[in-house]
Amino acid sequence: MSGQTNGPQEPDLTWREGKTPVSTRFDDPYFSLENGLAETGHVFLTGNDLPARFAPGFHIAELGFGTGLNLLAALRAWRLSGTEGPLRFTTFEAYLMAPDDMIRAQTAFPEVADLVTELGPYWGPNEITLPDLHLTIVTGDARATLPAWDGAADAWFLDGFAPAKNPELWDPALMQAVHDHTASGGTAATYTAAGHVRRALAEAGFTVDRIAGFGRKRHMTKATRP
Repeated sequence: MSGQTNGPQEPDLTWREGKTPVSTRFDDPYFSLENGLAETGHVFLTGNDLPARFAPGFHIAELGFGTGLNLLAALRAWRLSGTEGPLRFTTFEAYLMAPDDMIRAQTAFPEVADLVTELGPYWGPNEITLPDLHLTIVTGDARATLPAWDGAADAWFLDGFAPAKNPELWDPALMQAVHDHTASGGTAATYTAAGHVRRALAEAGFTVDRIAGFGRKRHMTKATRP
C-alpha cells in the first residue's frame, strides 16, 4: 500500500503481534490481519482473472508496493501457470519499506517462504531482473510518476491505504491515469468498494463491477477497460 510524497521515503511503522506492519502515517495495516496472502489471491489475482489471463509478456502494474506480498503472490501464480518468459511487474510506491522490514513481513507467510529467500538478496535497487521476472519499482508521488510512465498494464493492483485515510491515492485524476495506462481489455482490481472510487474509475472510462470481497469486506471492485 502507498501514501504520497515528493520523493522516496521510508514509512513509519509499528508491528502488530510482531508480524503485521501498520503504517503510523495512515493508521492502517499493510495487509489483512486475517490472512494477507489469501486476501491478495482473492482481490488482486481472482479480481483480475489471474492466472487464466497470463500470457507471454503479461504486465502487472500496482499502486502501492508495501511489503511486496502482492508481487510474491503473482510470481508464485506465474510460475505455477508455466507461462513462458518473464512476468513484467511495475509498482508505484511513495514510502518504500526497508528491505529488512519487507522480509520480516513476508516471513509471516510460509506458503511463499521459497520466494522470500530467493528474492531477499535483491531488495534495494529499484529494478530486479530474473529469468521469469522483470520488476520495476517507481518511487515518489504516483500523481506525478504515473502520468509520466510510458507503459500500459494488462492488470492493475490498486492497493493504496484506505480511501478515507489516504484519499490522494484514489483521486479522479490518478484513476484517469490508471485507465490511460491500461491496455485495451485490461483490468484493475481493488479491495475497496467506496462509491467515490467506483465513480472515479467509471468516469475515467472503465466498466466497473462491484463483486464479493474478502473476509469481512462484503464487496470489492473490479474494473475493465473496454
